[in-house]
Amino acid sequence: MSSRPSRRNGDVVSPRQPSPLRSSSTLRPKPSILSPLFPTSLETLLLAIYPSTLLLGSLFSLLNPPARAAPYSALSQSHPPELAPSYFAKKRNLFNTFFVKMGWFWTTLAFAVFLFMHPSTGPPRTLILTPRRLQAVLRWGLVTVWWAIWTQWAFGPGLIDRSFSLTGGFCEMLQSEEEKRTAMGKGVGEVREILTGAACKLAGGNWKGGYDVSGHVLLLTLGSAFLGMEILPVVLRYAGLREERAVRTPDGTIGKAGAGMVIGESEAETEEGSGVGGAVVVAGLSWWMLLMTAAYFHTWVEKFTGLLVAFIGVVAVYFLPREVPALRDLIGMPGV
Repeated sequence: MSSRPSRRNGDVVSPRQPSPLRSSSTLRPKPSILSPLFPTSLETLLLAIYPSTLLLGSLFSLLNPPARAAPYSALSQSHPPELAPSYFAKKRNLFNTFFVKMGWFWTTLAFAVFLFMHPSTGPPRTLILTPRRLQAVLRWGLVTVWWAIWTQWAFGPGLIDRSFSLTGGFCEMLQSEEEKRTAMGKGVGEVREILTGAACKLAGGNWKGGYDVSGHVLLLTLGSAFLGMEILPVVLRYAGLREERAVRTPDGTIGKAGAGMVIGESEAETEEGSGVGGAVVVAGLSWWMLLMTAAYFHTWVEKFTGLLVAFIGVVAVYFLPREVPALRDLIGMPGV
């Protein structure tokens, strides 16, 4: 076929040449055209997993006969262990005890393995802190602080315990003097002074009466979404995709940020097994336990607010920097 220019309406039209940057075998999701704060289509699919999972689990609890027939305690926010409709409906199941209760440890471990083993962040299997790794650590730090101030400590009780108390929650008085002395011996103090759910349970009291944001939903959503957003550019490249995200430039216009990772041939050969698998396993287990939480624990509103708090953290760390160049320069974007 001739490659000579053709003429159209008197104008010379050069033949279209294939772009070296846009292979016909590579699909590229379009960035949001509305605002850098909006997720791309693939990010939307990732984030949509969470409300869909909560909806699926909640519907299961309504439609499944054993789950619907099992008694539910609003005080413990669960089914009585002896009448639980499933192993996963028991608070002391092994996955809840050793995975969810230690959820942020597993999330951090999976992130660290990915960070120091994958060649997209720096020399693999070394502890060298490249700029990309430093920015990733900053993102982890921000997400960790957001999780901690809600569930652990916020200049005193965490925000979940504070909101519970502010909405009328309290530690129900212990029933016997012996129990009170036991609580004092554990350093808990007077029951009326107990300000956290954990301290109340340690004292043998009942944490009741207030509105309880679901800490499980917050932890499982925030942790797995954090891992998902960090490894998403790598996973897309495995699938032959390249994601372009809309960003606000310093002059106020909207530009595009792609996955600009440069990986040598020798590193690319081992890239697929370098730290991504652990993050996928932790994120997958988190999804499963989120489904179990949705099916057997908490009310609809408690689960929704836990999801909302988690999403606020994700937006602040992964979408706000696209709109604010100074913040983007500080904490960066995954894969860029």
